[in-house]
Amino acid sequence: MLWITLAQMRWRQVTTQERPWRMKRCSSRSTSRGRKGSSETGLKLGTVPQEALRRTLFPLGELTKDFVKKIAAENRLHHVLQKKESMGICFIGKRNFENFILEYLQPRPGRFISIEDNKVLGTHKGWFLYTLGQRANIGGLREPWYVVEKDGAKGDVLVAPRTDHPALYRDLLRTGRVHWIAEEPPAALVRDKMMECHFRFRHQMALVPCVLTLNQDGTVWVTAVKAVRALAPGQFAVFYKGDECLGSGKILRLGPSAYTLQKGQRTSSVATEGSSDSPGLGPAS
Repeated sequence: MLWITLAQMRWRQVTTQERPWRMKRCSSRSTSRGRKGSSETGLKLGTVPQEALRRTLFPLGELTKDFVKKIAAENRLHHVLQKKESMGICFIGKRNFENFILEYLQPRPGRFISIEDNKVLGTHKGWFLYTLGQRANIGGLREPWYVVEKDGAKGDVLVAPRTDHPALYRDLLRTGRVHWIAEEPPAALVRDKMMECHFRFRHQMALVPCVLTLNQDGTVWVTAVKAVRALAPGQFAVFYKGDECLGSGKILRLGPSAYTLQKGQRTSSVATEGSSDSPGLGPAS
């Protein structure tokens, strides 16, 4: 009822003139940088084609969730106010996620392995039950461990002992072919092959400054200015320029983690020191 009423109010304010869609004009404030609200709209609309968007109206597009709830209170629509937020997979209801998934997929037992020393810490029922960055409940261990990598071939889930462990952080990813909303791709990216913008890959996360590098096949490399926690293949990176949502691409590959780079630097340092010292080893001729 509330949504119908608000839609009717907003419909009168929006013309049906066909025009290229821009997030700051037609969609929710929650998709724009620096505005209050959530980022869910941008994540969902980042894959919708321009042909559909140019004929789409967003009657509630300029209203934040808090403002809508205020209108609901003024109209005594208490069931709207009392409705809880949906934070998980809303269509499965109040059920255990692991049990739900295992109703459709056969268990594939594997091991939890420490990324630091390759020690086996426990077992699990399937690597597909875990998301990078989530806490892994390992039987018999009190301290928290977090998923940093998954090996689908071996069935192993690699874990790290802290929520801020460097194995969880990466600053490079590659997407599949990007779906650009307004133009394909942006003129600045075509001209310079690189472009500064922002991106996000998760609902309600802050926008991350980055540089896009365009590949010939339409995919892009995304280099974050600062390493980001829990990037994962299969998620969608959604790109923004100012208040405008540019489009999105599915994450296919990840660059090395900060932990891998640190280990590489230590190994390189040891090798360099060893090679520089080696001529001085042994008796002089």
